[in-house]
Amino acid sequence: MKPRLNTWTAAPQQMQAFVDFSNAMAKDGVEPSLAELVKIRASQINHCAFCLHMHTREALAQGESEVRLTMLAAWEESPLYTDRERAALAWTEALTLLPETNAPDHVYAELQAHFTPEEQVKLTMLIGIINAWNRFGAGFRGVHPVHAAPAEKVAA
Repeated sequence: MKPRLNTWTAAPQQMQAFVDFSNAMAKDGVEPSLAELVKIRASQINHCAFCLHMHTREALAQGESEVRLTMLAAWEESPLYTDRERAALAWTEALTLLPETNAPDHVYAELQAHFTPEEQVKLTMLIGIINAWNRFGAGFRGVHPVHAAPAEKVAA
């Protein structure tokens, strides 16, 4: 994978403004554990390796389980997620794939059942922000950090 453009070199003021905006919106947004699931799911859909790397590591650092992160791509078939998380993930997919889904009423009805109007706005803002970040990461081919592979297990 070869990066296309370093956005921080090309437009440092705009990138910093976007970071500041993202951070400001996150301060009073949805609960951090749910926010990371939403960011990861949108990043999976958008094939943004940089964001997947970042948000998976952040979720693990916050105590999220590896199995829930592994199963996130198939959340609809897994019993590991709460009804609130399912509503948020369905809304994430509907908005991330908006031209295909048209944000269906049944998905919105589930969102309403689990989120207050204020939380709906905050979640939608979060989804919009991560989708924008995905456009930078995937579009400009941002390369995530590479960590050393774990040592091979020696048979006893």
